[in-house]
Amino acid sequence: MLGAGWAGAFPLVSGLGPHRSWGLCAAAGYLAAAVAVLVLPRRWARAGSVAVALLGAVLVPLLVLVVGGQGQSEVAVIERSGELLLRHGTPYLAEPRTVAEYTPYLPGMALFGLPRALFGTDGWPARVAGDARLWCAAAFLGCLVAAALPTRHRPGRPGATAAAITAALRATVAATVIAARTGTLPGALPAVLPVAALVASPVVALPLCVSGVDLPLAGLCLLALALAGRARPVAAGWALALACALKWTAWPAVAVVVALLAATTGRRAALRAAVTAVAGTAALVLPSALRSPGPLVQQVFAFPTGRGDLPTPAGSPLPGRLLADLGPVGWYAAVALLLLAGAAVARSLVSRPPLHTRAAADRLALGLALAFLLAPAGRFGYLALPALLLLLPRLCLLPGLPLLPGPGSSRPRRLPRPHAPRPHAPQVVPAP
Repeated sequence: MLGAGWAGAFPLVSGLGPHRSWGLCAAAGYLAAAVAVLVLPRRWARAGSVAVALLGAVLVPLLVLVVGGQGQSEVAVIERSGELLLRHGTPYLAEPRTVAEYTPYLPGMALFGLPRALFGTDGWPARVAGDARLWCAAAFLGCLVAAALPTRHRPGRPGATAAAITAALRATVAATVIAARTGTLPGALPAVLPVAALVASPVVALPLCVSGVDLPLAGLCLLALALAGRARPVAAGWALALACALKWTAWPAVAVVVALLAATTGRRAALRAAVTAVAGTAALVLPSALRSPGPLVQQVFAFPTGRGDLPTPAGSPLPGRLLADLGPVGWYAAVALLLLAGAAVARSLVSRPPLHTRAAADRLALGLALAFLLAPAGRFGYLALPALLLLLPRLCLLPGLPLLPGPGSSRPRRLPRPHAPRPHAPQVVPAP
């Protein structure tokens, strides 16, 4: 009911057409989900409610907005940058004249606009297949699946991972068939329900339907943290490289992942992750940066911080924005507070490094929340990213045991799981 009330307020207070359309569909979906809890059998109430919420708050409004060509300006920016990257090798216009012509993202974000450049806009199938929101959502969900899948496999068995995934899918289908016959929930469904409920909530459903630009960033950051928690430094570095090539707000994740690996796996692993992240980011960003360095600096760094030729539309009344509105002195004060907050979080990574994925995600969420609050320009919607970093590790089945170096050895050892005490066998006393 809270979700229905929150979504129902958008048609009344929002001046953006995509938000109003989403609010109408989502409010009906959340109301139907509340009714489903009351009318469905108890064993199916939660799953049915989440399914109805996904249908009403995600699938239906997304289809309506995509087919109707509605979306926030970010969608058009990403799709235009994909066309520019394909034709000119850079996603940035040389002389943008309006805010809509700015591309405040790093070159990696243009990859989500390539399907539009390839499929075009002739007919609704092409409009649907080329929409950047679908590819952003697919990347987000793919990262969640990759973060939850086990990564250990036996050496010398090529294709073992694919075989394991196929076996898991077959087992899930079989469990679903048995559940449908017996009227019970499949074994894996209770573990998926919390993540599905989060996707159906306004925290994910609204940005997924109207823009989707921050979802791949959140998914890749979570994947990098999960891989680091599993002592996979190179894989974590590649996930970081992909995230850092999308938006520079992902760059603090490199420090958090390095601190996590240094504390749990060793300095060499942390160095490998850092080198992979930096090299991968450079490989993705430098070609466009060398081709158009001036537009990249102006559109990616100066414009979002309020120092560009045109004022940024990110004007939510957050503390940093309120300080910047006081003039140049206020802007420098906001930047100084931002730097102090970043230094405090960095010091905490050295003095008290995170020892597992959830702690690392919490530390990254804290740093990003402080950055968004104290930045000279920002929006309330930016806070969805730290919120996702706080919630997702608590809902996904991520590796939970940290690796710690053993005494007198540089090799890591895994903390033992707690075991229940064994009951003592009763003593048999012979009869006299």
